[in-house]
Amino acid sequence: MSAPDFWADVEEAQKITQEADRLKSEVETWRSLQGKLDDVQTLWDLAVEENDDSLEEEIKGGLAVIGGEVERLELDLLLGGDYDASNAILTIHAGAGGTEAQDWAEMLLRMYTRYSERARFKTELLDLLDGDEAGVKSATLFVSGHNAYGYLKAEKGVHRLVRISPFDANARRHTSFAALDVMPEIPDNVELDINPADVKVDTYRASGAGGQHINKTDSAVRMTHVPTGTVVQCQSERSQIQNRERCRQLLRAKLFELERQKQAELKNEISGEYQAIEWGSQIRSYVFHPYSLVKDHRTGVETGNVQAVMDGAIDGFIEGYLRGRKNEK
Repeated sequence: MSAPDFWADVEEAQKITQEADRLKSEVETWRSLQGKLDDVQTLWDLAVEENDDSLEEEIKGGLAVIGGEVERLELDLLLGGDYDASNAILTIHAGAGGTEAQDWAEMLLRMYTRYSERARFKTELLDLLDGDEAGVKSATLFVSGHNAYGYLKAEKGVHRLVRISPFDANARRHTSFAALDVMPEIPDNVELDINPADVKVDTYRASGAGGQHINKTDSAVRMTHVPTGTVVQCQSERSQIQNRERCRQLLRAKLFELERQKQAELKNEISGEYQAIEWGSQIRSYVFHPYSLVKDHRTGVETGNVQAVMDGAIDGFIEGYLRGRKNEK
């Protein structure tokens, strides 16, 4: 068996395992919910039979827990898109502004990593381009888990930060931007015509964490789709073969998303609804100074707990977006 076939078989086995884990988790969730409901029903019956008011608070608490879990399950029902159940590929790009913007990009990378941990998604940093002095210029994060793309697609767009810059000796207020692109992982059974002759492949020496091996071999891979100018790269794996496969997946996802955007733009242009996405059209603002506020400009959802948001508590923004999209449809 050739090396590419071996890694393809390994990946297919991993996908089967993930699907089995997902189905098992769904069954366990419903069983757990049914068990909690039975417990509350038992308490209710006991309270009625014994005319015991002391159980009221316990019953209310149990119903509140059940209500929260039902809301999360209802949110899952909003994810009915063709690729909502897929893994997600997040790419963060720092905007203009040098170190300040690059630091903001790194803060967003941390926020989405923390969110993924809270949502029990797995993350893998596929590529990272360090900033000149601090932060990152760009980063690609692979997020795996059921409905990862369905939830994280709500975050696609430009994110704006307002704060007193820690890099400004005069402690002036700065505004920074970073753009987040979110794509679904495209399964191999989805037809996508990519001519191998149109793809330029370069290998280079990986940088960053990884020990001696990662710096001594040309294991990192960059692929360029010449007709569209689309570039992807990966240096997270120790093997060049594995990085090539990751790059292939990234390229498929980017070209697929590019085609989807073209179709959407054409449709909106015909209907007169097309609006270009620019740095001035941010989806969300994070204000650290002169007050604390994170506000989503699409839905109006906001919170004053900026630190919690930066620690990954963005569920409210995602839910607001998904419910808003559902209402529009």
